[in-house]
Amino acid sequence: MELLEQKILNEGRVLSESVIKVDSFLNHQIDPVLMQQIGEEFSDRFANKGVTKIITLESSGIAPAQMTGLSLGVPAIFARKRKSLTLIDHLYSASVHSFTKNETNEISVSKDYISSDDTVLILDDFLANGQAVLGLMDIVEQAGASLAGVGIVIEKGFQDGGKILREQGIRVESLASIESLVDGKVTFTKEEASV
Repeated sequence: MELLEQKILNEGRVLSESVIKVDSFLNHQIDPVLMQQIGEEFSDRFANKGVTKIITLESSGIAPAQMTGLSLGVPAIFARKRKSLTLIDHLYSASVHSFTKNETNEISVSKDYISSDDTVLILDDFLANGQAVLGLMDIVEQAGASLAGVGIVIEKGFQDGGKILREQGIRVESLASIESLVDGKVTFTKEEASV
């Protein structure tokens, strides 16, 4: 997706060979026009999969999931990282380790919002080591739902997450795939692989 790649090049800040900061348009301040186009792109890519629900992780996955849900005409659910007074039981839960934050969180989704009747699209802002997606896949599996695939806004192609998922036969669609962040320079993978 060329517009996204241009945003990454123009506004992204490489912090290290493994971290890029895109908070000016994706995970702090949100560019609504870009999010709408991201939602439409994921909708086009998964239009024939019979998606009934989208699931993401709070909080940076919410905007692209919401816009994709709007385009597909289906609800978007976000897995919570913290329990609340209203979300304490009747839950599907999984553990997810964040390498960026170096912490493990238990994520949860109410059993009221996902069931064995659903075909679920997992959507997230970044794919690095794949832990968030694997946790969300665990929740989909616990619900007995079908997995339509995984949509990723930015994949760090130099890390193993995408490879791990694709080797399991999971369809992964990444809108931008970064091959390298060496020397502070963003290099994109020319062809996003999918199954």
